Amino acid sequence: MVQYDTRNWLGLLVRLRGTVLPAIAVRVVVVALVGVVVCVLRDRGIADPSIPGSVHTLVGVALGLLLVFRTNASYDRFWEGRRLIGGIVNQTRNLGRHVGALLDASSPATRRAQGDLLVALYVVIRRYLRSEREWPELIERLGPARTDELGQVRCPPLRVARWFVEGVVAEARAGRLTEPRLQLIEGQIASIIDGLGGCERILRTPVPFAYAHHIKGFLTLFCFTVPLALLGSMGWYTPVASAVVAYALFGIDEIGVEIEDPFGYDANDLPLDTIGDNLAIDVDQTVAGSSSDTRAVA
Repeated sequence: MVQYDTRNWLGLLVRLRGTVLPAIAVRVVVVALVGVVVCVLRDRGIADPSIPGSVHTLVGVALGLLLVFRTNASYDRFWEGRRLIGGIVNQTRNLGRHVGALLDASSPATRRAQGDLLVALYVVIRRYLRSEREWPELIERLGPARTDELGQVRCPPLRVARWFVEGVVAEARAGRLTEPRLQLIEGQIASIIDGLGGCERILRTPVPFAYAHHIKGFLTLFCFTVPLALLGSMGWYTPVASAVVAYALFGIDEIGVEIEDPFGYDANDLPLDTIGDNLAIDVDQTVAGSSSDTRAVA
């Protein structure tokens, strides 16, 4: 995710990374070229391709409403994704506290192993949402056998969650964890899985195809004919005016496309890697509980 200072007006204006300009530049240039062509045709008396601007004025209102709805729907998906990831992080931190405090009768090695599973759970959730099937950062925490096992299941986060629950159940059966404490921990694991399900809902449910197709077709038709509507009033300024209109409308649509899936590697996607790095440090330090039991963290 691009970090920026909202008060730095000039810095925001001249910054290119994270903007939609590279994605729409070709379309904007083509619209401007259409404007040049119609200007030349009219200037040389070959043809007068200008059309009344009333149609574009009327349909422009409808197109604007569609674009606003599209962008709002995409931002809702982005913000819900951030809330779900935040909930997963919060519950993981709570579990780290409980592993360190409620498993007080367990050995430090057991607490560290459970803490490693909590870190691994977030890692596999992050990679699962990105359709990745390798977890090199988990070799040290889980070992090669368990890491290889994750590659054999359809939903790796469920397997890691099961390993964690099996660990606390074993402690409960050994008399080192009471039933109420076990139920508390199980409820928090369930909340994490619920968060994963919410993220899957965003990931697996794109904007309906009919809506996406219609708005893109409508937008393309509008922008590539707007030079004809502007020719009569703008003259040789038509290419510039058409490019400005195309930049505004194509840009709004592209923003919706950019943010509707917030779990990837795009500049405007959620910083899942940074969140995971910080979470790993927090869990390691919380689970340890004492300086003699603290894992070295970078």
